[in-house]
Amino acid sequence: MSPSNASPANASPSNASPANALNRLDRLPVSRFHKLTLIAVSFAYFFEFADINSFATTAPKLIDVWGVTVDQVAYVTSLSFFGMFIGSVVGGAVAERWGRKQALLQTTFFFAFFSFASVFSWNLASLGVFRVLTSAGLSAMTVVAVVYVNEMYPAAVRGKYQAYAIVIGICGTPVTNLIASAVVPLSDWSWRLVYLWGSLGVLLVFFTRRLKESPRWLESRGDHAAADKVLREIETQVAAEKGPLPEPAPPVEAAVFRKAPLRLLLQKKYLCPTLLLTVLWVTQTIGFFGYSSWAPTLLAKEGMSVEKSVFYAALTTVGAPLGSYLASLVTDRFERKWSLAVFGAVIAVCGLLYGLTFSPVLIVVFGFLVNFFERGYTALAYAYSPELFDTHGRSLGTSVSYGLGRLSNAAGPLIVAALYSSHGYRSVFYFIAGTWLVGAVVLALFGPRTRRARLAAAEGQREERAQVVRTG
Repeated sequence: MSPSNASPANASPSNASPANALNRLDRLPVSRFHKLTLIAVSFAYFFEFADINSFATTAPKLIDVWGVTVDQVAYVTSLSFFGMFIGSVVGGAVAERWGRKQALLQTTFFFAFFSFASVFSWNLASLGVFRVLTSAGLSAMTVVAVVYVNEMYPAAVRGKYQAYAIVIGICGTPVTNLIASAVVPLSDWSWRLVYLWGSLGVLLVFFTRRLKESPRWLESRGDHAAADKVLREIETQVAAEKGPLPEPAPPVEAAVFRKAPLRLLLQKKYLCPTLLLTVLWVTQTIGFFGYSSWAPTLLAKEGMSVEKSVFYAALTTVGAPLGSYLASLVTDRFERKWSLAVFGAVIAVCGLLYGLTFSPVLIVVFGFLVNFFERGYTALAYAYSPELFDTHGRSLGTSVSYGLGRLSNAAGPLIVAALYSSHGYRSVFYFIAGTWLVGAVVLALFGPRTRRARLAAAEGQREERAQVVRTG
């Protein structure tokens, strides 16, 4: 039985109701509805990725303008990850209470507002507060978006569409870095424009009417009438475009829960995947942000000009959308745990080589490869994480493991700063490469396989569609 269909361990017969949202969604062909949803989620991702490295791209200028030190950069970055932890946990709770759609909109508005507030910061302390709050919103939005895509797309293609959303969204990173490389050096105040750009995520409001609430969430809350209404709206749109739809599999009995308490994760069926995903997100967070948050600053500290350090970092991020596209090609074809392990090992090697050279060409080449494989890794992880839980535990398990990963990097910047001060530039990259290798090994040894359940779902869809064709 797949995690999505599994009944919660503490289900009771008196609390069970027929549930069929999963089967009704899984048998739908990909249509205009799915593509519009993809565009909306990708838009939110775009400005999440646009904003997440804003401080890293402006930090070299702040060193000149405000006299900021490397240690102060570390403290602000560290506190931002504490904000991400809080945001992840709150995002999961909000998604459970308000629904996936409303949570996606509200968390996006939250981070956009505080990114806009960053434009008017008057010193490092005020900017730090705004960045912590922005980071909380960014992380909350990510958790909600990951769960939303998992619940709205057919099982056989949800990994691919999760990756497609990242392909489009991740373009926010190179676009923002290129904008920063152009505007940051212009004057002593022009760095503020980077935060103004990040605040444009608020324009997600234009997609509000296009998004549907997750029927699987509504059903898990016991609101079967609302779930059925949304499903009928979706089915009507898809049938008008694709023709008659196959019959869904029969309903199953599923427990109704109003709230997923934190102690739920202590149950073995939730604890094991939560621990595994915590390792995944801890190593990914320290590994990725070790590169992206520190590369411009450390290059500048090693003697490169602010303009060159920001520009080189911007060039390396061009590999990010290409890596996400690679993930879209492999995510549903291979076992995700093995793809993640291979990508993690390759990132460790490329990142180590990045730290061992000062040749501009090799910095760009190896930095490109780090971004290429890391963004592919992240797209795979976004698809893999929610698959390890059923609907009842999905939002909570995903948010807690993702949040703990972000919390771990509250210490990451301090470790990087200490290593740089004590042992020099290269020691930072030995440390970061090691974290990636740890994650790859743990996934290879302990990661559950999820491909069989996806293949079974895909085979069921093919049989149902063939039956529709035969019966005319």
